[in-house]
Amino acid sequence: MRVAVVGTGSAGLACAHRLAEQHEVTIFEAAGRPGGHTHTRDVQVDGGSFPVDSGFIVCNDHTYPNFLALMDELGVALRPTNMSFGVTAREFDFEYHAESVGGLFAQRRNALDPRFLRMVAEYVRFNRVARRFLASGDETTSLRELLRRERFSTWFAERLIVPQASAVWSADPAQLWEFPAIFLIRFFENHGMLSLRDRPQWMTVVGGSRAYVDALLAPLADRLELGTPVTGVRRSPDGVTVRTADGTQTDFDQVVLACHSDQALAVLEDPTDDERAVLGAIPYQENAATLHTDTSIMPRRRAAWSSWNAHLLREPKDRATLTYDMNRLQGFDTPTRLLVTLNMDEAIADELVLERMVYHHPVFTTPGLAAQRRWADVSGTAGRTHYAGAYWRWGFHEDGVWSGLRVARSLGSTVPLHDAQRAAA
Repeated sequence: MRVAVVGTGSAGLACAHRLAEQHEVTIFEAAGRPGGHTHTRDVQVDGGSFPVDSGFIVCNDHTYPNFLALMDELGVALRPTNMSFGVTAREFDFEYHAESVGGLFAQRRNALDPRFLRMVAEYVRFNRVARRFLASGDETTSLRELLRRERFSTWFAERLIVPQASAVWSADPAQLWEFPAIFLIRFFENHGMLSLRDRPQWMTVVGGSRAYVDALLAPLADRLELGTPVTGVRRSPDGVTVRTADGTQTDFDQVVLACHSDQALAVLEDPTDDERAVLGAIPYQENAATLHTDTSIMPRRRAAWSSWNAHLLREPKDRATLTYDMNRLQGFDTPTRLLVTLNMDEAIADELVLERMVYHHPVFTTPGLAAQRRWADVSGTAGRTHYAGAYWRWGFHEDGVWSGLRVARSLGSTVPLHDAQRAAA
């Protein structure tokens, strides 16, 4: 069969990789580079060159089975990394690093502040409450309702659990209050975040995440159409016609829309009611990322520096605000600190900015979670059209790979599809 794959994020890459084993595949990518959130650039500092990632950065050995299997197959090396989390609020001088006693009390007054001490104690209690709640299967209670019902303090909510969740999903902190609590808790449990033991080993790709994209696309180079936005998909009983921005129309037997849900819906010339309902239920939001070397945005006390540093603002934004310490995450041994900050470009000195990027992340709501369960209602059922993307599950790299392989299997591939959920889920 002739199959068009639209999009070269993790879903499109994984799907095209498998489909090319049996079918004639053409891969369309709107951008001038492949990879989607897999985005590496070489930074020259301190007499060396460092491949810095800014979109997809980490994976782990518990919940990335399909991605890790792909890395093994491609011969791409991984290295262990530090995934510490901390919070900093320069406007009211509050900060901590959550992974050690010294980090928790890097700001000495925290040891004497009853609100802070209660927050730490509540983290342990939250783990117990979360497991009990998970067992209930309650999909309607929001995070706000759960925290209020269980009488967690405002400090715990606003200075720990919400900043942590916002950092994980690059999500608006205000929206997180209305997230279905079970969605967050199930993710925390799957990733070992409800226990101090049995935590996953996090890893980064040696040479930057582009290393796996390059390896995967090497045999598919002649099938890749970069800088070729798809503007229309027309279905008929005999096949699918894909129209690109330059007006070219090409006929295929099947099309895989491995792009964001809103993008997929936008290119359909004749979406069904089910496609409108399902794809329209999972919107995306924009996040601006800045690659820079301005350490003034980091916590004042070096002991509070973390791999992930969530920023609390007196006037909160409707976006996640955090800084990734790429030296820690990717193991760069160099004096200059290479940092990636989300949605705080105005706080960074212009002369220390290396690059500015924009990424888009799914926004999960109760209707969206219901839509995720309706993949079979739309994929492969309406005019030879199939859907893949991280938005079908948690929104992470493994979810993109998983969804791409799911589509590949529906089109005849026999590749194993591993369940990324831990038994406790």
